[in-house]
Amino acid sequence: MNKVCDSLYTAAYVITQNDARDVIENGAIAVSGNRILCVGHTDILEILYPEARRVDLGNAAIMPGLINAHTHIPMSLLRGYSDDKALMDWLTQDIFPREATLTPELVELGSRFSLAEMIRSGTTAFYDMYMLEDSVFKAADDMGMRAVLGESVTQYFPSLSCKDKEAYFELVRAQADAWRNHPRIRQAVVPHAPYTTNPELLKECYALAEENGALFGMHLAETENETATCLKEFGMRPIPYCQSLGLLQPGSTFFHVVHADAADLELLAEGRCAVVHNPSSNMKLASGVAPIGAMHKYNIPVALGTDGPASNNAQNMVREMYMAGLLQKVHQAEPTACPAQMALDLATRGGSAALHDPHIGTLEPGMKADFIALDLSAPNMQPVHNIVSNIVYAATGAENKLTVVDGKELYRDGKFLTCDYEALYTEIQQARAWARR
Repeated sequence: MNKVCDSLYTAAYVITQNDARDVIENGAIAVSGNRILCVGHTDILEILYPEARRVDLGNAAIMPGLINAHTHIPMSLLRGYSDDKALMDWLTQDIFPREATLTPELVELGSRFSLAEMIRSGTTAFYDMYMLEDSVFKAADDMGMRAVLGESVTQYFPSLSCKDKEAYFELVRAQADAWRNHPRIRQAVVPHAPYTTNPELLKECYALAEENGALFGMHLAETENETATCLKEFGMRPIPYCQSLGLLQPGSTFFHVVHADAADLELLAEGRCAVVHNPSSNMKLASGVAPIGAMHKYNIPVALGTDGPASNNAQNMVREMYMAGLLQKVHQAEPTACPAQMALDLATRGGSAALHDPHIGTLEPGMKADFIALDLSAPNMQPVHNIVSNIVYAATGAENKLTVVDGKELYRDGKFLTCDYEALYTEIQQARAWARR
C-alpha cells in the first residue's frame, strides 16, 4: 500500500467501531489511495502528515460507512405503488405482475435513484438481489458504490431475464467473468426463496456459486406461511430444509430469518452463516420480528438491511438502526434489548460479516476507505452526551455531509459527485407512467 497520506479528514469525533469501540474526540483519519493509513487525534496526525490535503469537517462525526446488507434497489420504481398488504398478496397481486414489464433501462434508472438515496444518507456498501441485474452492476460501478450483486432466480421460467434454467446459468457465468476481481463489486448467486424454488435448483445454485467463487444468499424463514409450506412439501422447517441441501455454509447470507427456533439457530451457527435483519420491512408486511438477541447468543453474525424500497419504503440505514433498536425493545418488553451500540454494530460490523468483506465496517489502519461524516450542528444532534446514542436515536440520515467509498468522495456538502442528480430526478418521473400502464 502507498504509505503517502493523500488526504487527512478531521472532525469533532471519529467513531472507529474497532473492537474497543473507541471514539476519538478531535479526531482524524489519514487516507492513502483506497485505504485508511492511520486513525488518531488531529494534532498528532497533522504532525505526521503535514503535506496531506486537509479536509476539515468541523462539528461532525466521521464514522464507518453504513452497510445495507439486503435490498432490491431497482424497486425504487415501485416506492408507494402498493402498500398495507400481507407479503404474498403484495407480491402476487401487485409486485410480480408489474415487475414482469420491466426493461433493462428501467432497472438501471431505479438502481441509480436508489444509489443516490443511499449515498445521500450515508450508505457505502450494499447487498442486492434482483432481475436484469446487469443494469444494477453498471449503475453501481458508474456511481462508485461498493456492492455484492446477484441475479435472482425462481423455478418459474421463462423469467424476465432468462428463457430457461440453462440460460440463467449462462448469464451468471457471464456476469462472473465480467466482474471478477473488480475492486468494489462482488458477485453472489441468489435464488429467491424456498417457496419459489425446488431442491434441485437450490443445490445447482449453490454449486454455481462455488464454481464462480461467488457468495450465496437467499430469503429465508421470512413468514409463518413459508414455514407451513416448507413443512407440507418437504417435511422440514425452512432452515433444516436448507441444511439438508448443503446451503448452510460460511459464504452464505440469509435475509430476514424471522421465524427461527433454537434448533434452527443452532444449525445457522454450525454453518457459520450470516443473517440480515430487516426491521422496517418485516413490520410493514407484518412478517414478524427476527430473534436477533438469540442469534447473538449463538454467535451468529447479524447485519441490518432495508429490504427493497417498495416494502420499506426507504433505503435509509440511519432510520433502520433506529427501527432495529426500538423494535427489539417493545417486542421483548425489555428496554435494554438492542442498545444503541448494538444497532450501530448491526449496520457496520455486522454488514461486513454479511458481505463477507473483513476490510469494511470499521475505521482502522489497512481497512478500505469507506466512511461518512454526520453534521452535528442540527438541533436534533445536540447536546452530545453520547455520540452513538445521538446517531442511532436522534439522527435522520439528512445530517450526512460526506460519503467516501474506496477513497473517493461520492457526496459532499449537498452535492453528488458521481451523478447528475438533477437529470436523474427528471428521469425518475418515468416510473409513474410505467407503473400506471
